[in-house]
Amino acid sequence: MSTNPLLDTTGLPLFDQIKPEHVTPALDVLLADAEAALTKVTGPDVPPDYDALSLLLDVSTERLGRAWGAVGHLNSVADTPEIRAAYNENLPRITEFYTRLGSDERLYAKYKALNEAQKGLDPERRLSPARQRALDLALRGFVLGGAELQGEAKARFAAIQEEHAAKSQAFSEHVMDATDAYSCYVRADELAGVPEDVLHATRAAAEAEGKEGHKLTLHMPCYLPVMQYASNRALRETMYRAYATRASEFGPEERDNSALMSDLLALRQEEARLLGYANYAEVSLVPKMADSPDQVMHFLRDLAQRARPFAEKDMAELRDFARTECDLPDLQAWDVAFVSEKLKEARYAFSDQEVKQYFTEPTVLKGLFGLIEKLFDVQIQPDSAPVWHESVRFFRIERAGQLIGQFYLDPYARVGKRPGAWMDDVRGRWTRPDTQGTQTPVAHLVCNFAKGVGGKPALLTHDDVTTLFHEFGHGLHHMLTQVNDIGVSGISGVEWDAVELPSQFMENFCWEWDVVQQLTSHVDTGAHLPRALFDKMVAAKNFQSGMQTLRQIEFSLFDMRLHAEPESDANVQKVVDEVRAEVAVNIPPAFNRFQHSFSHIFAGGYAAGYYSYKWAEVLSADAYAAFEEAATAESGVLSPEVGRRYRETILEAGGSRSAMENFKAFRGREPRIDALLRHQGMS
Repeated sequence: MSTNPLLDTTGLPLFDQIKPEHVTPALDVLLADAEAALTKVTGPDVPPDYDALSLLLDVSTERLGRAWGAVGHLNSVADTPEIRAAYNENLPRITEFYTRLGSDERLYAKYKALNEAQKGLDPERRLSPARQRALDLALRGFVLGGAELQGEAKARFAAIQEEHAAKSQAFSEHVMDATDAYSCYVRADELAGVPEDVLHATRAAAEAEGKEGHKLTLHMPCYLPVMQYASNRALRETMYRAYATRASEFGPEERDNSALMSDLLALRQEEARLLGYANYAEVSLVPKMADSPDQVMHFLRDLAQRARPFAEKDMAELRDFARTECDLPDLQAWDVAFVSEKLKEARYAFSDQEVKQYFTEPTVLKGLFGLIEKLFDVQIQPDSAPVWHESVRFFRIERAGQLIGQFYLDPYARVGKRPGAWMDDVRGRWTRPDTQGTQTPVAHLVCNFAKGVGGKPALLTHDDVTTLFHEFGHGLHHMLTQVNDIGVSGISGVEWDAVELPSQFMENFCWEWDVVQQLTSHVDTGAHLPRALFDKMVAAKNFQSGMQTLRQIEFSLFDMRLHAEPESDANVQKVVDEVRAEVAVNIPPAFNRFQHSFSHIFAGGYAAGYYSYKWAEVLSADAYAAFEEAATAESGVLSPEVGRRYRETILEAGGSRSAMENFKAFRGREPRIDALLRHQGMS
């Protein structure tokens, strides 16, 4: 089947040609090729040599990974019953192959022999530091992949991986389906206070279905403004209940994630025991910077203690304002966003909606690209590639006329697209052993913003802008790497709790006047954001930062306790309640089931790793402080010299050294928490 677009891995994925019926035949071919490569590479004819192993195995598995990555991507951003069926049909055999590959004793023996041989070589003949690190990480991967298990234990380990993959996928599908399934139709008079652009979009959505009034959904571009601005309390409660109970026992049984959460936790704890660990949290931390679950929980509790006085003050102010100014003596969960917005408007004399008029998407992108070009000595140009939706754009990054990387940008929310925002790799940088040419990296950057309405460009909230900068930070980490070994280039091989450093680092620029000027042009007048309005935004920057910090700690502590306590699979709600009692100042109602849509930890790779956001915030704030320290009246914080150092030591180095080594190469010392506390107004 030579016309199968999934078998063409010579260039970019042929997203406009890939159909569900292509998936299984393509994987038949690619899995057979990878299987043949594994058989050959583990046989007696192939020596334990890095290049020989890579030529056979890495080439075939990378080809398989790229094809499966394209299918997985379509499953996330262009879901249809047919794509979903093709994905789910093939997920077990993909999982089975990679599980078997990662636990193959013969392959493990070859890698160990290769590692052992290095010790007897002269230094100049040994593997480069990047290759040695890739080898070290591969050896650790074999151990965590069950390569040292025997007999029944090995078979059970493989079965766990397969079952886990299927249940994680089901969890994600239930969240997407529950989000997509909900809608309610309301009259215009029920939407008092809701911004004009949202009214326009919801009216258009109802009209498209031949219905009167306005169509409301649980997608963020609709849900959030209703919760923030709708004065109709009953409507806010209706929407909150629908959102807070997605994929739970309060909805259709076929979308209830209750049993899946328990099953996933039980499978992870069983996997940990098979590998000789007390709990899954210990397994999760092996490839991370943090040493132990206790260290993480101490870090989180220490930060909670520092944040608590600020959070209690935030909450007391909110309750007081609700009572005195909003006639709400009994503040409820569905009132919090609404009253917070009113309080912010009263205190700082501006609204998110006012700010949003200045952040038009074309100007934001132009300003963001300009910033990246200045700091990192690159040029970003429009490019062309096959895409999966008409709103997707494609770009290339060059330096001195040389291609460095490319990326897809998929900015808007739509049905069939997973909620949230993320970066994913399409392919990594690699000097290929089969062609000797260097493959440049390609990334997906995905968001869920509201589309422009009435012929106007999309308007982004300042939070949306921050999200865009965040995902670009991940993208730059992947695309600007100069490492040529695929196991440690870009984000590969980077400790999970350091992977958020470049993303959170980029967010800081959204608060710099010089940068914001370049990001704004009013949708009607074209004017830049006025300085007076920016000053109000900065004054409000740490508005409720205490509450927000505790909320992130609540999620992180819940995640860590679930995975550190072996019996938690039977007590998910009990752990949620206990964590809230310990750290939260704003406790949601008893019916809230946020955990049922907590895809990060149940379907997204952050199991016992959600703390990474807070951990990496320490790193990113401290890294950004280097720019603040070098700031001058002429250049502000946009120092090309510090940008070059940051690019070379962190972005370009990727996973070729440990995250701590990269950080120390940039800052000359270990990270400190001071900058984070200062940035969040808690020092």
